[in-house]
Parts: sequence; structure tokens; C-alpha cells
Amino acid sequence: MTKYIRRAVGLCAVLLVALLVNAARVQVVQAPSYDLNPANRRLAIARYGQPRGDIVVGGRTVTGSRDTGEQFRYERTYRDGPLYASVTGFASQLYGTTLLEGTEDGVLSGSDPMLAPYPLLNGLTRARGAGGRVVTTLDPAAQRAAYEGLGARRGAVAAIEPSTGRILALVSTPSYDPAQLSGTGRAASRAWERLNGRADKPMLNRAIRQTYPPGSTFKVLTAAAALDSGVVEDMDAPTRSPDPYRLPGTTTRLTNETEGCADASLRYAFTWSCNTVFAKLGVDVGLDGMTRTAAGFGFNDRKLRIPFSVVPSNFDLRLDDAQLALSSIGQFDTRATPLQMAMISAAVAGDGSVKTPYLVERTTTRDGATLATAGPQLLHRAMSASTAQRMRELMTDVVERGTGTVAAIPGAVVGGKTGTAQHGIGNSGTPYAWFISWARSGDSTEPAVAVAVVVEDAAAERGD
Repeated sequence: MTKYIRRAVGLCAVLLVALLVNAARVQVVQAPSYDLNPANRRLAIARYGQPRGDIVVGGRTVTGSRDTGEQFRYERTYRDGPLYASVTGFASQLYGTTLLEGTEDGVLSGSDPMLAPYPLLNGLTRARGAGGRVVTTLDPAAQRAAYEGLGARRGAVAAIEPSTGRILALVSTPSYDPAQLSGTGRAASRAWERLNGRADKPMLNRAIRQTYPPGSTFKVLTAAAALDSGVVEDMDAPTRSPDPYRLPGTTTRLTNETEGCADASLRYAFTWSCNTVFAKLGVDVGLDGMTRTAAGFGFNDRKLRIPFSVVPSNFDLRLDDAQLALSSIGQFDTRATPLQMAMISAAVAGDGSVKTPYLVERTTTRDGATLATAGPQLLHRAMSASTAQRMRELMTDVVERGTGTVAAIPGAVVGGKTGTAQHGIGNSGTPYAWFISWARSGDSTEPAVAVAVVVEDAAAERGD
């Protein structure tokens, strides 16, 4: 009898061990596959079972959470949603997360291990900490001024603090209210269909996800390349540039919209935006010099994140001389985001270096304890400090007596460059209007802001 009892005990022990091994296999080895199974709603229920952390602008939260009492209990809410949509993105139970809501999801949702007081215990129990906060670099007054300035126009604004790379404003219009995509009801899906079906693409972030031919604003880069390479040594000396200028190897003649461009000095050509001078300067600098300068400013950089990704701006690496001439005045295949053009202006406003632009100042717990902070970082060296100083002179001339006089601000020193970019088949589209600039108060030695503005299909007079 004792023998059978021992066998039964042994069998029970084997079964218990098998049960424990299987439980471990299911809970540890196969857990990821269960987590990713679309039929498993537990993670989603837990995710929306507590309020989401907030995004902060100027010490004020611009997001919130609303208790619906439903299975996915908390829905995302937004204060001034259209004003900040190009920064916050959306957090939707149906369509996921974008922009800061996406890249900072770990902090905002409470799943970031840094938010757990006992990470190992939370990992075993799968407990979720309270959502933290994401504090942005945005200046609320600058953001609102940019948004209201664009109004009903299609376009974008990017503003950067030159000395640090802090993004002070990032606006894309037309915009939308991210709150429309919160919840799981029919209203959210109808809003999604409506927003995606609109011809003016309100969910396209034109400041960082759309590139445009930069037109004459690109002449800032070409002038910097000419000065840095020694092609131009005296900004007031004639450049030996014919008007019109025949594109090398072609019969095509490039002309100007202003007079006095034949053999004009760099200063005059920049102030009045002579195409012929800058097309020839680009060819004189050469493809290697132009591509090197473009890379120094950030063109063709596929790794830039602020923290969400930025579409790379393009300057072709293989061009014949005719194509190089057109690229040097911001045409042909040259394309840039508004953020990229603000980075160019910021490099001029500073010492010629390009700081890494960033949008998140710090992340904190719900109670305000700091988790991580950001600060200035050198991204590229675009030009020498002496070249940057001479470029500031040129951009100041544009505002004081050239094509950008309407940008003058009493009590401030402003430098700028206007741009009109052709597009469409045979340049048939209404030109894009650009303006890039920097400004400092009259009693300051350092510019406080660098800005880039683009307006799509702007049927405006030159310089407006």
C-alpha cells in the first residue's frame, strides 16, 4: 500500500512541476505574443484605466483626461487643441499616438520604468505608475502669434532660440482639434475620415513633415559658402556676374526681377535678391563646397529628431553645373522644411554653429520630480564665426533697405531674407512665399529668436 502512496505522491509532484513550468512558459516566454494579440484587451484597458500625464507649455497644461466611466475609462482632452496640435499630436484609443503624445508615451502613460518607485516589483506585477509630465520649450506668446499670424493661410512657422536650439514656436496651418479623435465612438471615426479626406490636409505637420523649394531664402547658404570658401572676399566688390546669366552647358538664360544685378556686389545682390549673381556663385563655389555647406546647415540629415522625427531637407549630391546653378538659388530639387530654414537663420544669428533643435525641456513625475532634462548640443558647424558676422550684416541690410523692410521692428535689430519659390509643372503654380529672420533687442548683444515662415500658394506682391 505504501508503494502506491509513494507513486501517487510522485505523480502529483511531477504534475505540480509540469503545471509550474507551463505557467512560467505562458507568463514569461509566451507573454509577449499574448500582449500583442489583438484579441487581448487587458493592456488597453489598463492603459486607459488611469489619467494620462500632461504636456506643459509655459507652466500651464495643454492636455487633460476625462473620466467616461466606460471600459476604456479615460479619454484625452486638449486645451487650445488646434493651437498646439502640431506639437502635441493626438492620443486616440482608435488611432494610436503621434508627435509628443507618441514619442513621450512612456512617460505620459505611466509605463516608463523611471516612474515606478519599485521597478522590479512593478515588472512582476505589471503595475503601471502614474503618468508623468512633459514640459516643452514652447513660448506660449510666440506660439499664439505665429498661429494667429498665419490665420486661414496654408503654411508653417518655426522659431528657435539661436544660442540653445530651444524651439519657441512650431505651427502648421490649417490645424485641427486632437480631441475630436479621442474616444471609441462613431464621432471619433467620423472625425478621422473627415480630417483625412480634406484637401488642405490639416493633420499634415507642415513645419517638420513637409518640404518646399526654399527659393531665395537659400541664398543665405550660398552666400555663406562663397564667403567661407574665399570665392568672395570683399562683399562690396563686383562679382563679375552677367545679367542675364546663361546656365552652363545650356541655352537657358536666367534673369532677375530687379535691376542693377549685372556684376553686382554680394551685398547688393543679397539685399535685392539677384538670381544671376547667386547662380554663378554656386557654380564658382563648386558642387563639393556647396554640398559641404548644405550638410553643415543640416541638409540631408536623416537622423534629426526633436524628439519626433523630422523629414530630411534635400540638397542633391550629384548635379551638373546648370543644375547646381538652379539649386544655389533654392530651385531645381532643393527642398527644405520650415524648421530647417529656421536652423539656417539661427546659425547666422549665432556663431555659425547649428544647435540641435529640441522641444522637450524636461520630463517629470506627476508630483514634479525631474526624470530627465535637455540642454544645448552642437549639431553641425555651418560656417566660421567671421562669416556668420558678415552674414548678419547682409541680412540686416535686407530689412533696413532691401526686400524685407516690412519686417523692421522699432527698438530691435532684425535681419532677414525674403524668398519666392516657383513650383508646379512649368512653374505654373502660385509661388510659395518665404521669409527667414532673426531679431535681437536694441540693448542686447545676442539675438533672441530665429524664425522661418512659409505660406503656400501666396499670390502676394514681392516683399509682402
